[in-house]
Amino acid sequence: MVAAAASFLLLSRSPEANEELRRTLVGDVLLVTPGEVLRTFALFVGVVAIHVVFRRQFLLLSFDPTLGPSEGLRLWFWDFLFYVLFGVVVTSFVRIGDALLVFSYLIIPAVCANLLATTLRVRLAVGWIIAALASVGGLYASYGQDLPTGAAVACALGLALLLTGIGSGLSLIGVNAALK
Repeated sequence: MVAAAASFLLLSRSPEANEELRRTLVGDVLLVTPGEVLRTFALFVGVVAIHVVFRRQFLLLSFDPTLGPSEGLRLWFWDFLFYVLFGVVVTSFVRIGDALLVFSYLIIPAVCANLLATTLRVRLAVGWIIAALASVGGLYASYGQDLPTGAAVACALGLALLLTGIGSGLSLIGVNAALK
């Protein structure tokens, strides 16, 4: 968010600032060039590679931070590295998509997965599936109704969260009734 705020400060001095700020907030995902997609893809592959190579450290940081120091891990370093990588991913994706879309993709699939699954692998799979289905639904709605693409996908993700919340709530009611 600090990088996004700094971008806004830099853009405020530009004659095209209003258009650039609108593009950053609402986006223009359909006008992304193949070069931008390939550069971002290469950057994401690098970030994923770092996470795969150091997955043990990142998992300890996330799920058992008290064990890390006893194994000689400097948690402050891994925490810092995680947030640097997070910032790189967010700022690079905001250039392609928009702020609403980026934070919708970051938060909503993960929340849905947490409502539907208990293990990390299943949560990852569920999150990816929900993100993919909501993306296709949002793109379809955008095309069919002539809506802004980023906003349509973000709303489709919001609908997925609403349906997941209702579905998981109903399943909890059924479990509680069965236990009585």
